[in-house]
Amino acid sequence: MSVKNTNSTSDFILLGLLVNSKFTGTVFTVILAIFVVAITANLVMIFLIHRDSHLHTPMYFLLSQLSIMDTLFICTTVPKLLVNMVSNEKTISFVACGTQIFLYLTMIGSEFFLLGLMAYDRYVAVCNPLRYPVLMNRRVCLLLAAGAWFGGSLDGFLLTPITMNVPYCGSRIIDHFFCEIPAVLKLACADTSLYETLMYICCVLMLLIPISIISASYSLILLTVHHMCSAEGWKKAFTTCSSHLTVVSVFYGAAFYTYVLPKSFHTPEQDKVVSAFYTIVTLMLNPLFEPMDYNFQKQGGIWHNTNLDAC
Repeated sequence: MSVKNTNSTSDFILLGLLVNSKFTGTVFTVILAIFVVAITANLVMIFLIHRDSHLHTPMYFLLSQLSIMDTLFICTTVPKLLVNMVSNEKTISFVACGTQIFLYLTMIGSEFFLLGLMAYDRYVAVCNPLRYPVLMNRRVCLLLAAGAWFGGSLDGFLLTPITMNVPYCGSRIIDHFFCEIPAVLKLACADTSLYETLMYICCVLMLLIPISIISASYSLILLTVHHMCSAEGWKKAFTTCSSHLTVVSVFYGAAFYTYVLPKSFHTPEQDKVVSAFYTIVTLMLNPLFEPMDYNFQKQGGIWHNTNLDAC
């Protein structure tokens, strides 16, 4: 027996990050500050990498791609969140909700893959510095970036149409601050278990592939540095890897909680806090932490400066 999606074009209502809280003004100020810092830092990063020919290297090219993703990602969710916090009108149209789902799926998927590729870039720089110009040439650099964007958009094109074609004929209130799929599916008036299983498998694969690349890359980096028997080498390796691993841990950990852990581990309040970490906080940390690693690598002389002006 089929259920008609009679309200498929009706607006949804986003309850927001906080519900009936006296701290709304403080939280609004903090989120606005994070948003401004994240946007400014990422745009400055993109501008500097584009203008300075000394930064036309594979490492900084990948960093510029991360900044573009971060900028688009934070602009997908935060502006609507801020508007809703100061407005009595907290609705979001069906089309806008679908657009938000597609964009955040594309951005988060692209960042998953790109963070893995950045770890591979570090591995090549540290473990194969003499072959770095060959292994990370212009063509490879562009293919890696294109692959990350393609992988993320594939996730968006796959899951968004299915989500938006699920029958929503009951409540229109989403207990979240943006249209995140698990929160939206709670409003479905049809059995979504098969779709949730498909989404689970998709998310596990999208996490497993980059995590495997990151784990293998940093294991080989540590093994290489261990054979150096040098305190300076250990210091360089730790500085090179620590910030990237910190961002990766927060970003992947939040995504693992949201899409992989069973429903019994979830509450709406926890879901919103965790989502805030990977959709707001980490997007501010990336442009602040990642350049520290690259500057240290460049100054420490553990990679060769391969110019990729076309990138």
